[in-house]
Amino acid sequence: MNKIFPSAAAALEGVVKDGQLFAVGGFGLCGIPEALIDALHDSGVKDLTVISNNAGTDGFGLGRLLVTRQIRKMISSYVGENKEFERQYLAGELELEFTPQGTLAEKLRAGGAGIPAFYTRTGVGTLVAEGKETREFDGHTYVMERSLVPDVALVKAYKADHSGNLQFRLTARNFNPAAAMAGKLTIVEVEHIVPTGSMEPDSVHLPGIYVHRIVHNPNPSKTIEKRTITEKKGA
Repeated sequence: MNKIFPSAAAALEGVVKDGQLFAVGGFGLCGIPEALIDALHDSGVKDLTVISNNAGTDGFGLGRLLVTRQIRKMISSYVGENKEFERQYLAGELELEFTPQGTLAEKLRAGGAGIPAFYTRTGVGTLVAEGKETREFDGHTYVMERSLVPDVALVKAYKADHSGNLQFRLTARNFNPAAAMAGKLTIVEVEHIVPTGSMEPDSVHLPGIYVHRIVHNPNPSKTIEKRTITEKKGA
């Protein structure tokens, strides 16, 4: 089965539609599938609910979809680096399901593992727990959290083989494996594509069974994926 598509737009064709639930990998601007996000923007789909740690920045990443009002609701854990996100939320134009970061990661992991719900102490006694079931275990109160199973997951990886086995690069791994596992259909943007069998088994971070479509983006912007330092005169 050929999982490689000639472009991000081609990989989204016949898959995306209005009103879907998406999971998008990344943390801040690190490890985000920027080409796939741009193609989603250009597709014109709207009324989306998006699961992501944050929503990019103004004019980049998921921030582009906020500007065009393609996102109806965000399920996020950090919302502090996007002024348009803040403006829309405070104006009542954008729904937000605010989720603690560890809980968000576990909701995706559980969804990928086929676990419908789990209990956690995180958020008990706060707005996070409002309207949710709670139970007592060993003298402590836990809140029940439902897992997340998005219709489509957009993921960034460093390397893939033709079968979809993935390798991530350092901290750019972040939410990407969990998002990939949880998605009913997972589309991955990679910098390098290699023949099947050329990757050492121990270097495969996620098996290809979770990957349905692959897009080659050899020159991503990598806004903050690499450490940069200021050169000092005379050093």
